[in-house]
Amino acid sequence: MPLMADEIAYSPFDPSFHADPYPHYARLLAGPPRPVAPGVPVIMIARYADVVAVTRDHARFSSVLPQMPPQYADPFGGAPTMPFSDPPVHTRLRRLVARDFSPRRIGELAPRIEEIAHQLLDEHVEGGRLEAMSALADQLPVVIIAEMLGIPIEHRARFRKWSDAVASNVAVDAEGASPPAVIEAVARLREYLAHEIERRRIEPGEDLISALVVAHDTSEALNTEELLAFVVLLLVAGNETTTNLIGNGLLALARNPEQYERLRSDPALIPSAVEEMLRYDSPVQTLMRFATRDAEVGGTRIDLGTMVTVMFGAANRDPAQFPQPDRFDIARSPNDHVAFGEGIHFCLGAPLARLEARIAFKAIVERFATIALADPSAALSYRGSFITRGLRELPLIVS
Repeated sequence: MPLMADEIAYSPFDPSFHADPYPHYARLLAGPPRPVAPGVPVIMIARYADVVAVTRDHARFSSVLPQMPPQYADPFGGAPTMPFSDPPVHTRLRRLVARDFSPRRIGELAPRIEEIAHQLLDEHVEGGRLEAMSALADQLPVVIIAEMLGIPIEHRARFRKWSDAVASNVAVDAEGASPPAVIEAVARLREYLAHEIERRRIEPGEDLISALVVAHDTSEALNTEELLAFVVLLLVAGNETTTNLIGNGLLALARNPEQYERLRSDPALIPSAVEEMLRYDSPVQTLMRFATRDAEVGGTRIDLGTMVTVMFGAANRDPAQFPQPDRFDIARSPNDHVAFGEGIHFCLGAPLARLEARIAFKAIVERFATIALADPSAALSYRGSFITRGLRELPLIVS
């Protein structure tokens, strides 16, 4: 399908897009999938039905990334990981940690998550002000995943910094090189975790790293590079999604005080509110797939080898699926969003992200009668890339 010059509506490196991608998505949702630009083999998949079709069809649309240039700081060292592999590799990797991320196992973490959430709020509310990202959203997920991995909690600040660097590692230059700060952060992260892996061989524990070491040393289910890549993935993915969910959700509530009051008056709506936060301002906006054969999606031909951008953030604002999609409604039903993906790559950490967010927002509504932006006119700053969406800071006035 040809792209008319006046139809170009997607430029993810445009600062205005990074600040607010949703007006850009609206035009993409008005028609079938289209190329980023004439002659460029990248197709944008924005409509809900098309996104679901692509993500459920791993045979025609592969998750395996192409080989990256040597100057790109790959946190996984070229090893396959769950989000970026297909069966049978994906099946083998997911099976190794499926038990540890089951809803039952995750539910056992609830008392500890509650303890940490209340402790963080106790420590960081001063004079009716709360910087919600550094005080809560940045810290709660990293403490929990660090404990699951068996990593000392006192190292959580450095992990947050490393995680941010990995999440931002899309803004490369024309030669595909990562920025120097990202290269250093990735190297330090891998070096530290390699040390932790070796420590588990000498002093195994009841943590996830120890379990993965056993999988490597006894059954060879993981090779050495896969083992390190797996730990990197668990650390970074265990931080980013939930941090962005809590921050984006708080922003939506601060901008919609009537919804916050509704949530306070009926805390039973918290699970529904979390689902709406996931839909309304998705923590993961986009992932890539690669056509393994000629295909057609939504009336658009996609040739073998074409990259497709699967735009979860756009799909979750599709008016064909969600009435009044730009309205934030904590009681929205049905709400079959795709914030965690679809198909075999549905986010393994979804139960943990949901539990942490539900507990965090329960603590917030129990404690504060109102929340508001400290300066509603101030421009918000987002970190990461167009792939993820999360705030750097969120200063709030609470009472």
